[in-house]
Amino acid sequence: MTVTELRGAHVVLLATGGTISSRAPEAGGAVVASDTGEQVFAGMGVPASHPVRVVDVFRKGSYLLTVEDMIAICARIKEALNDPLVLGVVVTHGTDTMEETAYLVALTHDDPRPVVFTGAQEAADSGSPDGPDNLTRAIAVAGSPRARDKGVLLAFAGTIFPAAGVRKSHTTRLNAFSNPDFGTAGWVSDSGEVRMKKAASGIEPLPLPCAGAGSPRVDLIAAYPGADSTLLRAALHGGAAGIVLQGTGTGNANRELCPEIADATAAGVVVVTSTRVDAGAVVPRYGDGGGEDLRAAGAIPSGLLRPSQSLILLSLLLRLDTPKARIAEIFARRGKLP
Repeated sequence: MTVTELRGAHVVLLATGGTISSRAPEAGGAVVASDTGEQVFAGMGVPASHPVRVVDVFRKGSYLLTVEDMIAICARIKEALNDPLVLGVVVTHGTDTMEETAYLVALTHDDPRPVVFTGAQEAADSGSPDGPDNLTRAIAVAGSPRARDKGVLLAFAGTIFPAAGVRKSHTTRLNAFSNPDFGTAGWVSDSGEVRMKKAASGIEPLPLPCAGAGSPRVDLIAAYPGADSTLLRAALHGGAAGIVLQGTGTGNANRELCPEIADATAAGVVVVTSTRVDAGAVVPRYGDGGGEDLRAAGAIPSGLLRPSQSLILLSLLLRLDTPKARIAEIFARRGKLP
């Protein structure tokens, strides 16, 4: 169904690129995002479960996206939902940073209608692309009344995940995503039957910054065996207003990093401690350069949020000029199970 024919309830498909839109310009070459949203939609090869209006946002591999690009996607979602005939929104997106964009949308989403992210692991011109099936199922979820009031979702290989806590957990496997701490939100069959779990009570959304409202720098620094403060100092010299520290274990660093973190927080830089471990909470427990020393140095534990989504939350809060005490409160609330 074309855009001009849409007069009733429908789903909006926002196309942003990614593997689902990618092809190789020449045989054996590297694939790049190239298909328009209409081409991605047509590639499904089967009728959609709901009428669909397609909107192109941009065509990029998600490894190229900036936080500003992600804010632009949020704005286009809000624009789409201004139409009362829209049942829900599907966003086709690259898998590399889908967890970041989906989480930013979840932080700012203030509508009962669902927003569903999906994409692909195999390019559109591969021998067996998975994008068409993922998109077919995502449209079924976005248009389903069962997905209403379930917030922002990620639908991939038949599984539906909440945006909070979701992460890409395999580089090439078709079922590429997991959510070890927050779990799944439901399932969608190949025939479009949607089953949803009961949703936990939501947290009030945060405002979406206006375009050009300022872009405070937030850097991600890793703790690792033998790590010193060189990279941290470089980030601070580069003007970082926030730092996400990817700690080890329960959120630990070492004797050299902790004093430097204390100096940074004393200078007004907001530091959040996450972990490289796949599941479980950041728990300040150890001294001698560990997580308890980081907390004493002024670092904020991220709870269950991993570095990718911690960076998104901190970037948003700094754009909103949120005081540090309030940032700590928000991380404490959003970093735990509902």
